[in-house]
Parts: sequence; structure tokens; C-alpha cells
Amino acid sequence: MAACVRSVLRRLWVVCMLLVALAPVARAAPVFDDTPRIAVMSAFAPELSLLTERLQQTQVYSDGGVRFTTGTLEGQPVVLLLSGISMVNAAMNTQRVLDRFHITHLVFSGIAGGVNPDLHIGDVSVAARWGQYLEVVMMRETTPGQFRAPQSKGEFEFAPYGMMQPRDVRVRSATHPDIRSMFWFDADPHMLAVARSIRNVPLRACDVQDQCLEHRPVLRVGGNGVSGTAFVDNADFRKYVYKTFHANVLDMESAAFAMVAYSNDVPFIVFRSLSDLAGGGEGENEMHAFMGIAADNSAQVLLAFLRAWSD
Repeated sequence: MAACVRSVLRRLWVVCMLLVALAPVARAAPVFDDTPRIAVMSAFAPELSLLTERLQQTQVYSDGGVRFTTGTLEGQPVVLLLSGISMVNAAMNTQRVLDRFHITHLVFSGIAGGVNPDLHIGDVSVAARWGQYLEVVMMRETTPGQFRAPQSKGEFEFAPYGMMQPRDVRVRSATHPDIRSMFWFDADPHMLAVARSIRNVPLRACDVQDQCLEHRPVLRVGGNGVSGTAFVDNADFRKYVYKTFHANVLDMESAAFAMVAYSNDVPFIVFRSLSDLAGGGEGENEMHAFMGIAADNSAQVLLAFLRAWSD
């Protein structure tokens, strides 16, 4: 009997080894290009169009439906790509470009909703840090209009908006392998210093149909930006975001992009121009009216940044 059992076990072991040998081996995606490059990302096509026009010595690659275009921009070796709109798209494709190319720095350029009442449509904000303001606990309503988070969630840094209680995210990186709770992800200090040195950027105040802004656009470097999974067109919520997070702008990608940069220990910076006031303006949302001006203004600041850049 014992001999029979041993025989069966040997056969099972042989079968298991064959299955392991025949199983597909997971391999890392091949690197498209070993040249050290700056990754330049935008969420959707109008934000990247001016930069694509200026790109020289181009070569195109593709992975998972994402198009990567390498070349030089203002003399800097870069790879341009669209992340797609949303936090998930931004995180996924930031990691994808890091996996496929030798990326030394990450840059995002695009439009945003203005939150700071001192900023106007067409202005360009280069925030010093980014947070995920819609990473929240949906609190229990204990009495009408009163909400409470579970005690297990601990204490919170920021005031809630109704039942929505903002909270930190838990992250790790190669530099900090232990899990840390963080809200803000800082842009690279050296990249911010270069952005602060920029002067005389040709920011547009009128579109091709001669529809012009009421204010001459300006560049603002510093302050906070926030990102989340919602398009915001609500005046009351806009006031809350400014009061609570002291944010200049809000969008749907930058904080996810920043979190992936942190996880990979890659320096980053974000350029965002105001296409609308996130519900703070009179009448309909302004994004579609001024999206072209805002997209080009953000791209113009990025081009000036690249001209001034030296690693």
C-alpha cells in the first residue's frame, strides 16, 4: 500500500512539474527606447496639439492603444503621449511610459478649472503640490444633516463637505518602502525653480475667432492643486475646495500622475491653464469657449520651461 501511494505521489509531482514548465512566463514589457527623456503628457488631444506641432525628429511607438511619439522639443529629448481623461487613465499611462522608456522627469500640460478667485481664465498655474481631494469617506448620517465617520478611520486633516470626508492615501516607494499616509505630493523643487525663472511667455488672450478674455493671462508658480474623479461645475463646492485646500486649480489627472511619480521616485511638474471657473462664473461653464486658449497657454509655458531647462 505504501509503495502504491509513493508511486501516485511521484506521478502527481511529475505532472505538476510539467504544468509549471508549460505555463506562460510573465515577462516585463520591452523598453522601446534607452535614450534618457522627459515624458510630456496631456489628457486629451487639444492639450497636446501645439506641442506635437513643435516636436522634431519624431518616431512613433504604440502599447495597449497608447501612442508614444519620441523626438526633441526645444532641444530636449522627450516622449509625448495622451494619458486619457480621468485619474485611472492618468495613473495607468504614467506607469506605462515609465515602463517603456528611460524617463528622467515627468511633465503634464493641460487645462483645469480655476478655484482661486484671484486667478482668471487663461492664467497658467504651476502648483507646488497636488492632492486627491475626492479620496473620501462617505460618512453615516446620524441625525438629519449631521455625519460621522467610523472611529476606525482615525482623525482627518480637512473639513468635510456634507457626508464627504477627505482623507489621505496610503502609498510606498523605493525610497520609502514602508506604507505611508500622505495627502500632498510635491513637485520637484528644481523644476519649480526653473518654472519661476520663466519670463515673457507669449500667453494668448484671444482665440482664432477673435473672442478675447477680459484679463491678460498671467503665470502663477506655487500653491496647491487638487484632482479627483469628477468634473466640477458647482459654485458652492468650488468655494469649499478653495477654503479647505487653498487650491488654485482642480482637474481630473494631476494628483494621480503625481502619486505614480512619487511611487517611482521620478521628479515631476504640472502646468495647468484655466479653461473655466469650475462653476464660479456667470452663465454656462466656460470650458468649451476658452479651451483652445487655455491649452495653448499651458503648452507655451511648458515650451519656455524646456528652453530654460538643464538637468
